[in-house]
Amino acid sequence: MTDFRVTVSAGSLRGEGTTMPHAWTDEGVAVEADFTGAHLLHLAVAGCVLNDTYREARELGIVVRGVRVAATGGFDTDAWTSTGIGYDVEVDGPSAAERDRLLARVDAVAEIPRVIRAGGEVRRR
Repeated sequence: MTDFRVTVSAGSLRGEGTTMPHAWTDEGVAVEADFTGAHLLHLAVAGCVLNDTYREARELGIVVRGVRVAATGGFDTDAWTSTGIGYDVEVDGPSAAERDRLLARVDAVAEIPRVIRAGGEVRRR
């Protein structure tokens, strides 16, 4: 398999999937993901972006009714290295200008994407 897609969604854009509690929404987040290491890596990115979209919207005073984030990417299954992760965000509520400002800020501050971009070390203890 070369495409490990996950989707997380909340609020007015909440889709089907396993519901998990969420600090920013009363009804929780719908998670659509298989349980493989590759999917979980992408889920970390998507979940972080969703969380930070709500958090940063509140900081900026932007009303957000719903968020959907899909993250996908491939793996070289011979070496088990990521071929990269991409994500798409849909936001219900703000104007196009507010959405663009919000998503630029989220892309700059989202912790998990920043860690992956920096190449953080992982080791067994």
